[in-house]
Amino acid sequence: MAMIYKTTMKPGKLELVSSWLPTRPWYVPTGQAPELDRSGGFRLDDPEGEVGIEFMVLTDHSGGRETSYLVPLTYRGAPLDGAGAALVGTSEHGVLGTRWIYDGAHDPVLMGQLLALIQGRAVAQDQCDSGVSDPTVTAWCDGPGLPAALQGWPEATDTARGTDVRLPGGTESGTAPGLTLALTRVLRPGTDEQADGPGATGAVGAVGRLTAGWTTLDGAAYRGLFAELRTAGHAAA
Repeated sequence: MAMIYKTTMKPGKLELVSSWLPTRPWYVPTGQAPELDRSGGFRLDDPEGEVGIEFMVLTDHSGGRETSYLVPLTYRGAPLDGAGAALVGTSEHGVLGTRWIYDGAHDPVLMGQLLALIQGRAVAQDQCDSGVSDPTVTAWCDGPGLPAALQGWPEATDTARGTDVRLPGGTESGTAPGLTLALTRVLRPGTDEQADGPGATGAVGAVGRLTAGWTTLDGAAYRGLFAELRTAGHAAA
């Protein structure tokens, strides 16, 4: 179980993400610096207890309009080899010391646990309280089996549509080949009926989906598609 510390981080997460967000191809520019507020999210546990995993929903209010983004992050006690381009920044944690913060789409620990969540092998955790699950995060999966941990490095591609993560697979790894996990970066409201289940609205070739909610500053509550597992030839990018 991940321990959530009631402490400080300097610089803070929003400060780091505010500088990083406009560099992403899926960011919707407003002509102004992002003005971010937390709108929701959840956490996942790393089975090894080494990596912090958080899915943040951040809403940008700059430019007189609201855009909500899905920002999955990992927090590590040392640099992740080969992931320099995915580094969001470093921060001093009041208890744990220096933390290297990465775009989680490029981190194999986060991607492995996200797959486990979609398959029902992991449980979403409350974003703020340790040991509390979040039942509002729902998943559906009807796809080929995947191992408990990814064998290899996921290949993430950012486009204006979002982030497609091609999963390592094939006979040697025991993973069905040709699977892509598509992350929705710009969140759009929908319903569970639209996003969950085999008859849901989504991409052709979808074999799994993750749906969750978020709430903006005005109190408006939304739900929508956070991630979709797709077979070969049906990625969004």
